[in-house]
Amino acid sequence: MEMHAEKSKQSIKLLCELFGKTKQAYYQRISYIYQEEVKREILYQRVVKYRRLMPRIGGRKLQYLINKELPKELQVGRDKFFHWLRDNNLLVKKRKIRIYTTNSHHWLHTYPNLIKGFIPTAPNQLWVSDITYIQTDEGVMYLFLITDAFSKKIIGWKLSDNLRAENAVAALKSAIKQRSNTGRLIHHSDRGVQYCSEEYVRLLRKNNIEISMTQDGNPLDNAIAERVNGILKDEWLYQMSVKTKRSATVRLFYIIKLYNHLRPHLSLGMQTPEQVHKNSVPEEVPERLWKNYYNQKKTTEYRKNV
Repeated sequence: MEMHAEKSKQSIKLLCELFGKTKQAYYQRISYIYQEEVKREILYQRVVKYRRLMPRIGGRKLQYLINKELPKELQVGRDKFFHWLRDNNLLVKKRKIRIYTTNSHHWLHTYPNLIKGFIPTAPNQLWVSDITYIQTDEGVMYLFLITDAFSKKIIGWKLSDNLRAENAVAALKSAIKQRSNTGRLIHHSDRGVQYCSEEYVRLLRKNNIEISMTQDGNPLDNAIAERVNGILKDEWLYQMSVKTKRSATVRLFYIIKLYNHLRPHLSLGMQTPEQVHKNSVPEEVPERLWKNYYNQKKTTEYRKNV
């Protein structure tokens, strides 16, 4: 093809004979190259589309979302997709920033860990709570989260410029409003002062919710809440440039909606938290891909490696 471009007077037939190829093979190659260029362009447009919504979504989830909306002949395999991301400098890199939000050195009563070995089998059996933060030009804001451990859906949240217990109570109230059953429910958290406060404990007991807390500094004791925090921070919050505290609330509402309704989870069979929370897991995913973050073996391994 290069020789023909340079010496256009030379016939295609003559050049093909020179390399032992047929004219048919030559034109098939041109068609293949064109098709690959089209596929790469379609792939790039889809990646840009989803990265706009979820700037740091992982490659496997990105591949799943893109293939789901493409015809079979345009779908891309995992290895090829990751090579393509790497070649185009589109792989995401991990970043670590740490602001401490937990104060467990207080005089308030704490509670035992009720969930070691416990595996929820439906939504609203185990809720996990934690606090993370958002940087704005006006200062740090704190995000109080409550997540359903079975579906990974964020069911309650409150954004505030302080760490007072009233904000944790507000997040809990919003979670309670969406509760769809009255069966056994455990609320699990770290031993932060917000979760041990009188008002928070009273609200849990009023709604017949059992209280469970971590027993030491082992992050595996509240691993699901930590994981959800990590997803929000790595894939959205670290990318945000927020000028005002008021605009942070608007942005966060949008982000949590994307997390609950659009972002698939490997541990949910590539379904979204909202789909699983509504028990709409497809029949082709017959078995829950649950990760028991709280079993004793992992806790022991963690302590050995600290």
